[in-house]
Order: sequence, then C-alpha cells, then structure tokens
Amino acid sequence: MDPLENIDRVIHEKARLSIMTALVGSSAGMLFSDLKKSCNLTDGNLNRHLKVLEDAKLIIVRRQGSGRNSQSRMRLTANGKREFDAYLTSLELIVEAARAAARSVDSRNPVPQPGTAAG
Repeated sequence: MDPLENIDRVIHEKARLSIMTALVGSSAGMLFSDLKKSCNLTDGNLNRHLKVLEDAKLIIVRRQGSGRNSQSRMRLTANGKREFDAYLTSLELIVEAARAAARSVDSRNPVPQPGTAAG
C-alpha cells in the first residue's frame, strides 16, 4: 500500500498544517490574532483556511462579541485531534518507507570510501 494515499489533503496544505499544528498545542484554543501571528498569515488567508478546516469539522470557531470588540477563538474538535494524529502517523509511514528505500539502494550501490581501491 502506498503511504501517500493516506495523506489527508485538507490538513496537508501548508497553511492548514500550520494552523492545525498551532491548535494541537493549545487545549483552550487560540484567538484569531494570535493564530494569525503564529502562522504568519493575512486575515483573508487565515479566514479562508479556517473555513476549509471548519467545513471538514476539524476545528470549531467560537465568535464572541460584536463589531470592533468581537473575538474569534479556534480550537480543534475531537475529530480534528484524531485526524491530525492519523495524519502524523501517515507522515511517519512515508518517512519510514523513504528510509527503507534509501537503505535498499545504498546496500546495492555502496559508496566507495576514500583510501580504498575503488575510492
């Protein structure tokens, strides 16, 4: 089985991976402004990626207040935590497969060492 087939494409996008990584370390969630700063995103980009994650039920967005005093706090859902853990497991399998392939190639084609007849 190809480990790349199990990669969650919603999470795998760079900005969304950054958001998920920031949120997984914060059980209380993060305010929009803090998440924006942490992920180095613009308001528009962050909003767009939050919508994708919210539609996938990976995060929940709680809006408090109104107007200029409003704040949004994002946090992972229980499903989001499970999906992020599964995503990390998929990445680990990809790394293991890549290392095994590299070892296999190395064992068939050893690199000559300096000072030897072949090197």
